[in-house]
Amino acid sequence: MAKQVTFNRIGGPEVLEIAEVQVAAPAVGEVQIRVKAIGINRAEVMYRTGQYVIEPQFPAKLGYEAAGIIEAVGIGVSEFAIGDRVSVIPSFMFTEYGMYGELVNAPAHAVVKHPENLTFAEAAASWMMFITAYGALVEYGHLQAGQYAVMGAASSSVGIAAIQIATMLGAHPIALSRTSRKNEWLRNAGAQAVIATTEQDLTAELNALTQGAGVNLVFDPVGGPDVARLTAAMAMNGTFFQYGALDTRDLSIPVMDILGKHLQFRGYELFEITTVPDKMTRAKAFVYDGLKSGKLKPVIDKTFAFEEIAEAHRYMEANGHVGKIVVTP
Repeated sequence: MAKQVTFNRIGGPEVLEIAEVQVAAPAVGEVQIRVKAIGINRAEVMYRTGQYVIEPQFPAKLGYEAAGIIEAVGIGVSEFAIGDRVSVIPSFMFTEYGMYGELVNAPAHAVVKHPENLTFAEAAASWMMFITAYGALVEYGHLQAGQYAVMGAASSSVGIAAIQIATMLGAHPIALSRTSRKNEWLRNAGAQAVIATTEQDLTAELNALTQGAGVNLVFDPVGGPDVARLTAAMAMNGTFFQYGALDTRDLSIPVMDILGKHLQFRGYELFEITTVPDKMTRAKAFVYDGLKSGKLKPVIDKTFAFEEIAEAHRYMEANGHVGKIVVTP
């Protein structure tokens, strides 16, 4: 028997329960992992509250990210062995698998051996955020050295990952935050400049920072009215990636900016990378090399015990964290 987090109705963190379950042997193409650390993601909060892209199936499982040690391998799995230290990359739905548990099964295609220089907590905090940022900045955005990239909600785990990847590529990362309270922290995290969107003129600041050349790439999970102000400061042939909807209002984009500067706007999500084998292979290699070299390093805000899973969700919903929230069974 092993402990697993489940819930039987949508609602607040209080609906999360810890149950003792019998974990089946891994099926064909699966591995079984003794979990040492779990990375918490906003998608899990959305699923718990009924606001995700799929509806919960009760009793519902949760969890996209975990790191631990392989205890068993299923038929057809040759790339992993018992004792391997591995991490799980989100490339499945909660209706299929859930990583909130002491012992879990995961599809082998979603598992990766992580560099030995990472702790289990760091490994559990790495893959979702770095691959999400990689997909937009590298796979699709082709961000180049010397270009300017803007990161919305930059103190989030994905925002921090994007700052690190832009720096690794030799680009100029510009961080956005609602207030100036996190300015110093974001600069220490690698941002070359920070703009407080409720305190400063966003368009004017970006034009000044780029010396009028404009921003080449925007990577934004917020949306809302700031999109128009960002658009006004974009460069010719710039690309805008919308990867979230923290502000659920429709985007208002000036048509003359789009036409006059040949801008590209696209929605983007992690699964565009993690469910396509060749893209997943490139992403794993890029992130692995970055983590091994130390050029990419996850930032962990706070760690909770497994029994404090509801508190971990409350902490995420308070939106005060900087970096990743981790739970340790």
